[in-house]
Amino acid sequence: MGRKYLMGIDIGTTGTKAGLFDLEGNLLADAYEESVLHYPQPGWVEQEAEDFYRTTCLTVRRVLEKSRINPADIAAIAFDGQMAGILGIDDDWQPVTRYDSWLDIRCQEYVDWIRENYNDIFINTVGMPPTVAHGPKMLWWKNEEPKTFKRIAKFIVPAVYVVGRICGLKAEEAFVDHTYLHFSGVSDARNLAWSPEMLDLFDLPLEKMPRIVEPWQIVGCVTAKAAGDTGLAAGIPVAAGSGDHAASCLGAGLVEKGLMVDVAGTASILSCCVDRFVPDVAHRTIIMPRAIPKDLWLPHAYIGGGGLCLRWFRDTFALAEKEQAQRQGNSAYDLLNKKAAAGSPGSGGLLFIPHLGGRVYPYDSNVRGAWIGFSWNHEQGGFYRSIMESIAYEYCYYLNIEKQLYPELEFKEVRVIGGGARSDLWNQMKANILGIPYVKLDRDEVGILGSAILAGYAAGIYRDLKTVAQNLSCPGRRYEVDYKLHQFYQPYAELYAEVFTSLAPIYMKLVKLARKVQDLDLLKIKEEEYL
Repeated sequence: MGRKYLMGIDIGTTGTKAGLFDLEGNLLADAYEESVLHYPQPGWVEQEAEDFYRTTCLTVRRVLEKSRINPADIAAIAFDGQMAGILGIDDDWQPVTRYDSWLDIRCQEYVDWIRENYNDIFINTVGMPPTVAHGPKMLWWKNEEPKTFKRIAKFIVPAVYVVGRICGLKAEEAFVDHTYLHFSGVSDARNLAWSPEMLDLFDLPLEKMPRIVEPWQIVGCVTAKAAGDTGLAAGIPVAAGSGDHAASCLGAGLVEKGLMVDVAGTASILSCCVDRFVPDVAHRTIIMPRAIPKDLWLPHAYIGGGGLCLRWFRDTFALAEKEQAQRQGNSAYDLLNKKAAAGSPGSGGLLFIPHLGGRVYPYDSNVRGAWIGFSWNHEQGGFYRSIMESIAYEYCYYLNIEKQLYPELEFKEVRVIGGGARSDLWNQMKANILGIPYVKLDRDEVGILGSAILAGYAAGIYRDLKTVAQNLSCPGRRYEVDYKLHQFYQPYAELYAEVFTSLAPIYMKLVKLARKVQDLDLLKIKEEEYL
């Protein structure tokens, strides 16, 4: 038997990434290709299903070219992908709709309707608060586009669409694995099944739902047509795969109770690993999805644009630093980190609200960004530091709820992944604010690694999914808690949590005023008309 390899492919929001790994978890080659997002109307965000397949073919070909391996030596492939959006296909796996992205908010009135009428039963059954995800989106298609809805044979997610193209599936073979079910809005989270009660409440037909499978189930093999498109060998088995967050958690070794993961990316996500389902009815904040190992759960919440706030600051208020870094071949974030490190903990009494596009959990679409408490002595570094601290304060809010849901659980460490993990200052700051040690992993590509591990398990190469994930996660530098600073930060974290109650009526009035301006079309008046 020759040397074998595993491939993981991530169908992301802004692009597709493919990676080839050996059986010891070493990344041999990877490639990335951007996807195209369409904005046909305000609040609408769509993608072409064919674009997911196109970017997959391009990235897989590049990986094979870089690695120079024999494609026939790939033992198995697994996909992961963006989770909260859907697309409709017909009986022949042809797209009936564009992909209705998780960024698309056209279904907002259906989210509000569910929250007003079925909030508690929704959380108890599905495992998460109502939000812009599959259930409200399916309701939108049913009520707003009934002719299109009638043509849809199955609703599926992007990674499943690509698997279907790779394996030549028909709609009757459509599937979804259990890591996506909480986003469906019509699932029974405890029993890994579609909920007749939720389907009946929303008047959604069961026949449009795909079959539910385990992530490691082999759902097909690479066809001759797909082999020609991608450069793969025909006949390679393809696993069902998982959602992108579940794959990242597996790649980070989050398979033990009490371990946590901080995804310090465009969205800022704090997850923990537990062994039982406890829906957050009281706070309506924590999402409760299953992990890839189906005896584990990954309760979490996130800031829709946490890391994006740092990029926004860089591109809006730090253009000189950005240009300087580009000239020197460095990162502007490193320069901003140095300025932030020179400031004092608490940013001199400055609080930032990082929800520039609305708060996701607990949901409040009226919330926007804010700085509170700045004075003449605040400089650029203090403002930047306040953004970093605010994301940790938001994490504190999530953590406190998780401690209430699981009072017996010891939270051991937080494994940090994503671009923000490169900041030693931020990692140490978060450890101090949360009071839990942080660990930076000695590898970057945990998402496609998680999918590769899943592929190896599906192919029978790996016998124990959890042990392999633990062995390949590669924990690196550890950031211990400074308990004096932890005590110092606690009043700031508590005040941060109180701010939203105080600002809620102001945010609501601001949104109404902004709508009045739009109604009067004042935004189109050019500045020069006043000169």
